[in-house]
Amino acid sequence: MSETSKNTQASGLEFTEASESRKFLKQQLDKKQKQLSEIRIDCDPIERAELQHEIAEIMLELGGNGMPEAAWGLAKESFLIYIEHEKFEDAVNACDLLYRTELPASVVALGHAMWLAVTYPVDPELSIVMMKNLIDDTPEKSDGAAVAAATAHYIADLRLEGEKRDSVMFLTGNLLAQVAERHSNVSDQAQMNFWMEKLELNDPAKFLPRLAQVIDAIVAGDWWIDRDALRAKLPVN
Repeated sequence: MSETSKNTQASGLEFTEASESRKFLKQQLDKKQKQLSEIRIDCDPIERAELQHEIAEIMLELGGNGMPEAAWGLAKESFLIYIEHEKFEDAVNACDLLYRTELPASVVALGHAMWLAVTYPVDPELSIVMMKNLIDDTPEKSDGAAVAAATAHYIADLRLEGEKRDSVMFLTGNLLAQVAERHSNVSDQAQMNFWMEKLELNDPAKFLPRLAQVIDAIVAGDWWIDRDALRAKLPVN
């Protein structure tokens, strides 16, 4: 069989698999939407939120005209339900979905996700992904990216234990090094130490307030939550 024939056959197989996958997703979407239409008005709000979140994920994966917007509406409502019932990790996941729609307000959703990820002890790996999203979306010389990388490293150190902590901190350490390289051409440990000291990235008492400023700038006053009311419920150390 010629190379051209092999490539054509492979392309045809990929097209068939993609077509079958899309067909399956559409079937799942119809099934979940039917479940949502039949759900009782007085049902558990979390049950509704989870179902809406699942539908939004399918819509986002399907893509196409109007799908991101429809996914946004469902995920945003789920987010508000999660917040009301203090399901903060679920709320961060909803924000992640909103961010992935790439609609104009997606960056606002990322700001909410980051605030919740730092304020509450949600899954540290999920929190780190939110920090990385900011890093990927900011200019190379941005101090905000440096602060986000330092926060990711701090979260791994604070919230994880044992081998898991070591492996994740290895990854966040590499992330911090990558940010340092693109920010200030840092290429060795001595330069890294100087860079960390210069940007005050060794002290969470200094870089966390700066992260809060970055988040405020991202959200630009469009807060969907009452942060003061949420802070008031936090346990006092």
